[in-house]
Amino acid sequence: MHDRSMSRGSTSRGFRSRRSVTALALALTAPLLTVPLTATDATAITAPVALTADDLPTWQTNGIVHALAQADGTVFAGGTFSAIRPAGAAAGDPAEQQAVNFAAFDAATGAPTGCTLSFTVGEGVATVRALDVSPDGQTLYAGGYFGAVNGVGVNSLAAIDIDTCTPNPDFHPAVTATVRALDVTDSTVYLGGDFGTVNGQTRERFAAVDTAGALTAWTANADEPGRAVEVAADGQHVVIGGDFFTVNGANSHALAVTDATTGAVTTAYPSGFFPNNSVVKDITADTSGVYTASEGTGGGVFDGRAAFEPDTFAQRWRDTCLGATQALQLYQGVVYSASHAHDCSTMGSFPDGQRRHLLAQTTADPALLGWVPDTNDGIGEGIGPRVFALAPKDGTDYLWVGGEFTTVDGTPQQALTRFASGPDTGAPTVPQVKVESIEADKVAVHWRSSFDTDDSRLTYRVYKDGGSTPVYEVTGDSLPWSRPQITWTDPAVAAGETHSYRISASDGTNTSARSAAQSVTVASAADAYAAAVRGDGAGLYWRFNETANAYAADSSGADDSGVHWNAPTQAVADGAAGSGSSVGYTGSQSEWTYTDKRHATPSAYSLELWFKTTTTTGGKLIGFANKVQLTSTSYDKHLYLNNAGRLYFGVYTGTVRTINTTQSFNDGAWHHVVATQGSGGLRLYVDGTLRASNALVTTSENRSGFWRVGGDNLDSWPSRPTSRYYTGLIDEVAVYGSALTASQVTSHYATGTAP
Repeated sequence: MHDRSMSRGSTSRGFRSRRSVTALALALTAPLLTVPLTATDATAITAPVALTADDLPTWQTNGIVHALAQADGTVFAGGTFSAIRPAGAAAGDPAEQQAVNFAAFDAATGAPTGCTLSFTVGEGVATVRALDVSPDGQTLYAGGYFGAVNGVGVNSLAAIDIDTCTPNPDFHPAVTATVRALDVTDSTVYLGGDFGTVNGQTRERFAAVDTAGALTAWTANADEPGRAVEVAADGQHVVIGGDFFTVNGANSHALAVTDATTGAVTTAYPSGFFPNNSVVKDITADTSGVYTASEGTGGGVFDGRAAFEPDTFAQRWRDTCLGATQALQLYQGVVYSASHAHDCSTMGSFPDGQRRHLLAQTTADPALLGWVPDTNDGIGEGIGPRVFALAPKDGTDYLWVGGEFTTVDGTPQQALTRFASGPDTGAPTVPQVKVESIEADKVAVHWRSSFDTDDSRLTYRVYKDGGSTPVYEVTGDSLPWSRPQITWTDPAVAAGETHSYRISASDGTNTSARSAAQSVTVASAADAYAAAVRGDGAGLYWRFNETANAYAADSSGADDSGVHWNAPTQAVADGAAGSGSSVGYTGSQSEWTYTDKRHATPSAYSLELWFKTTTTTGGKLIGFANKVQLTSTSYDKHLYLNNAGRLYFGVYTGTVRTINTTQSFNDGAWHHVVATQGSGGLRLYVDGTLRASNALVTTSENRSGFWRVGGDNLDSWPSRPTSRYYTGLIDEVAVYGSALTASQVTSHYATGTAP
């Protein structure tokens, strides 16, 4: 649950009008202007996000923070730890202070206050699992597994007088096991956990006591642990969550709505609404609705967030990200979440790969927003962040985050961090730039969109020849997992001239450094090979002549850029088709190149590249797959070498179908390969000559995915090589949305090998 007292004297629960923010791929054509363009700056922070992602200096614990609450600018933290220390300090630092499972901090400074409480137990390990503040801000309620607070005997539930920072000796309801969740009204303390009795009476996993500790009539007996409890905005209902399958005998799995007085189930969610292997870990609510966080184990789980209407409790939306959501916080129309989300591909967002621990969505729409600070998984269960509290002080709202993480945005910081409603001080990343002149009298300036952890709309400024005034300005959308290429063609150049370009990115308040200057001499004639590739309709064309960074520029005009994963060797001074350089792959299982964009399955396509190798362990040259940073589980439409150096081209139609060469091509020379599929079936060309075909195979697996170069899964495919990953050079990669003809292939080879 989440503390209601934060709204006193604060507008932190107000809501902005809905505005969806998505990452859009951009294909921008330069206007024929020789004067600087002006554009409206992106404005930090990109609405509807209203919190920065700049982590503020905050004291740390030496263990796990399971619970947070706040009152009047003081933040209370509970968990399993024994000491606290300053931001930036290592464990054992001389400034470290004893703190037995509890600490209190100034919301605005992150430093400890004078409130010290010790939560202990005679047997086992004491822990604080839930904290909540009474609506009048006078009392802090704590739940967990403990037998005393500052020596005052209690039974896993305690009341603390906030003004004096002392336990109330008259409040000691007898709870027989761990309390995991609390929500408090003016008259009632609702609790959930592992217990079976309270004050000697049967209350299975959920109960309610009054502010004196006496048991109330509210009864919501569940068959499995309770993990969340939240009073709905109408005050007439209490929403409960956990592992359970029945509540008061009613079939309701993981979530149920109960009458706030009696506990009778008013809305049930029978098994199947949430998968049986998923539970609800957190619930929060306001007048806009009820929002839940789920965690699952095994296949087919629901790990994401769901929104429910405030009156009918019918589901409004559900996201399908995978990665164990632990906590939610509402703020100005946005649902902030703590998880270790690693796969949001079913929502059209990032595929399975890097874990992202802090995300945001609007209350009206599950699409992910541009607020993405991050932690690591940390210690304990390796969950990462576990709990939120929103604490206003002196006109600023602070979002506190607790958990078991040990880093925040790559910097050591354990168990606690915080963010604020302002000011935004973080600049976007520096744009990665590629400049080229492959058409007569033209310079194309390509760059990979920057990213900013709280600004998804950025303004880019292009500076030419060392000038201090930008010659071009444009605004574009991006997210850390979707950084589309932007291209500007400079209209004010002439053949033979040499020009240099630098680019900065701004969020409207903070501006990145300018990129390193890149120079180019303007061509007097088109590059013949590039003209052939572009002229025949390539929708992806990586020339692989960048010298650094993870960016592979697309020269096709479609701005379908690539990302080098784990640094294959760039700028190898040995290129095909007159390019002058290529990329080298070492056969490592952690190195390849993938498209930034997700693609629908093409009905007709061509794959083209040049390769040079002496490998005897084979490997994949290019293929279509469902993952970008991990080994794919869906993979076809690929070209690979077997150990003998023979080329295979295959698709999956429900059955693996391949064609292959009988000649080996691991002879250390450059070779041109084109694989096509369309109405004419499969065709495989090497060095301008058709080497294999099958006219009957005209379809492939119908899944969206990403193009990958340099390696990926090849399990269960014919003549599977020793290695999935290619060792050698690759250059001039192109993908087309049609099947090239034999004459086009022959022409490309001839042009690429011409002096």
